[in-house]
Amino acid sequence: MNSTLKNTMIAVLTFGGGTALLCLLTFIHINQGNVEIPLGVVVESIINPQDTLQHHTVRTLRMPRAVMGIIAGGALAVSGVILQTVTKNPLSSASTLGIHSGTYFAVVVTTIFLPAAMVGNGIMTAFLGGILTFLFVYVLSGGSDATPVRMVLAGMIVTFLFSALTSVLQIFYENETQGLFLWGSGTLIQNDWDGVTFSLPVIIVGVIVTLVYSSKLDTLTLGDDVATALGQNVRSVKVVTIIAAVLLTSVTVSIVGPIGFVGLVAPHLIKLIGYRAHLPLILGSFLWGGNVLLLADVLARVIDPSFNELPVGAITALVGSPWLIWLVMRMKRTGSQDSGAIMAGKNSATLSMKKLLPVLLALITITLLVSLASGNYGFEPLVTYNAFFGEANTFLQSLIIDLRLPRALVALFSGAVLAVSGLIFQGVLRNPLADPSVIGITSGAGVGALMTMYWFSVSAVWIPVGAMAGALVFFIVVMALGAKAEFQPTVLALLGIGMSAFGSALIQIIVVQADIGVASALTWLSGTTYAKGWSELLQYLIWPVLLFIPLLAFYIKTLDVLSLGDDTAKGLGLRVVNVRFQMALIATLLAACSVAAVGSIGFVGLIAPHLARLLVGSVNQKLLPVTMLIGGALLVVADLFSRTLLAPNEIPSGILVALIGAPYFLWLMKKRAT
Repeated sequence: MNSTLKNTMIAVLTFGGGTALLCLLTFIHINQGNVEIPLGVVVESIINPQDTLQHHTVRTLRMPRAVMGIIAGGALAVSGVILQTVTKNPLSSASTLGIHSGTYFAVVVTTIFLPAAMVGNGIMTAFLGGILTFLFVYVLSGGSDATPVRMVLAGMIVTFLFSALTSVLQIFYENETQGLFLWGSGTLIQNDWDGVTFSLPVIIVGVIVTLVYSSKLDTLTLGDDVATALGQNVRSVKVVTIIAAVLLTSVTVSIVGPIGFVGLVAPHLIKLIGYRAHLPLILGSFLWGGNVLLLADVLARVIDPSFNELPVGAITALVGSPWLIWLVMRMKRTGSQDSGAIMAGKNSATLSMKKLLPVLLALITITLLVSLASGNYGFEPLVTYNAFFGEANTFLQSLIIDLRLPRALVALFSGAVLAVSGLIFQGVLRNPLADPSVIGITSGAGVGALMTMYWFSVSAVWIPVGAMAGALVFFIVVMALGAKAEFQPTVLALLGIGMSAFGSALIQIIVVQADIGVASALTWLSGTTYAKGWSELLQYLIWPVLLFIPLLAFYIKTLDVLSLGDDTAKGLGLRVVNVRFQMALIATLLAACSVAAVGSIGFVGLIAPHLARLLVGSVNQKLLPVTMLIGGALLVVADLFSRTLLAPNEIPSGILVALIGAPYFLWLMKKRAT
């Protein structure tokens, strides 16, 4: 077969087949709904519309939704093409670089505090949020010197940060942000043609700009120096095309919300077919982006036939997160990776354990006492004293002893087990970025716990079993992928984030199907110590500490041996594979118990071990007790502030920890980049 015929067949399949598939998906999509409408009626309503209920349903409700899916998917795909070219990063898209989270946060802030600025569906607000987020991630990851994995890792952590801030606003301004939860997960719901008529001209302009610059983008792929030598104004090309890409993303977010991964999947489908020139790449990506998003919406309503409006963003994440993982693994095989580790701490101890442990215990005791004495009425130490020594009334005794005390202890033990879990993961994987939340373990535990609660409807006693099962499945997948990636720190972190995105999509589906209230869902997903008592402490936390911590204290020396490298450890007689798996399994079970008790609280396992290293060095026998105490203290403090900072309202403890942990993670990355 000659090359001309082969190229013609590829073009026919790509564009002709893509168009045929788009038409088929459109008809399927239009025919989905609470009331089935025959295909003939659908065709007639388009070709020969009449004044009937079925025709009006098709033309004013279902067609706008289908058309919005096509143009939104196309816009996101074209945006992905531009971002991948300009950043020289095949992992780039509006979702992986944090642009979606920035636009969403900007829209939520404006909706609450400056609603008058929400003109034109908030497109300008979304645009400014997207541009600023892109610049922030680009600079933070090292600018033109950033590696692809590091740039996306920065984007994902910025997404965590903005998600935490957005969740705080949605919880405290539930009335002002009513309806934004489903929109914030991505939805194609349209009640008329207004969304299409508003967004279509902007999308057309954005796509035309990218097509005009397609030849210049081709030159840009040769490298900045070559493009400059060929007379290209590299800076202007990058500025104009980035503005076009963010504009395409912003107008899409302003109508349908942040729908992730379409801009990652569609361009790579066209690249896998063989297209590299930007003219066919942009056109093909637009076509197949529409197919991807429309298919996702069809699948969303197939998965949930009750039509509770499963977020289409959850379906694209289910597809896109494995795609992201595949791309990361593909980059590893082609040698495009970042093998550096980001270290924190000191090699030698700087503080005496005999002095440090009493100080930490005293600080925890003081923090617990302050927590017990603090509430909606301020700081009341005398009332707390009377409650413990029998001189207070029954109500105050119950409030302090039955509510505040077990809640503070739940925070203490949860923080301790999460911190130890992070310490073990960092030692086993020799990866200072490792944390149960960063590598996807807490997400898996959350999926297992929610499935146990809402899908299987079993007793609460089985919740930790479900959490452990979910965490174990995600752990095995991450470890298998990590082994293929040679456990490179930043690559493994990105693989874990991909698994977290997959787990978050499953959690969104469960939340919608279980019909959990928005505030309750956000609170649980963010991780909270609210309303936790003696039952959570006894069922989920006491026995893991009594069972696993002594076991870890006995085996903790093996982490010091592992830190010397696999070859050295094997030479010293250590069964590296078995030890690594056993230790990581214990860390996984510890994280799962914490998730069962307080939900998905992240970053404690990242921060506490690093702070411990700064205090006592890198010897794991010393790190274990210090990390436990620091992790417990950290979550107790977070619990205290969650109750008192905006009393009588509460901020989920996990959000407060994320607001500390995400910037700390980004600082570690920046430290490595410089």
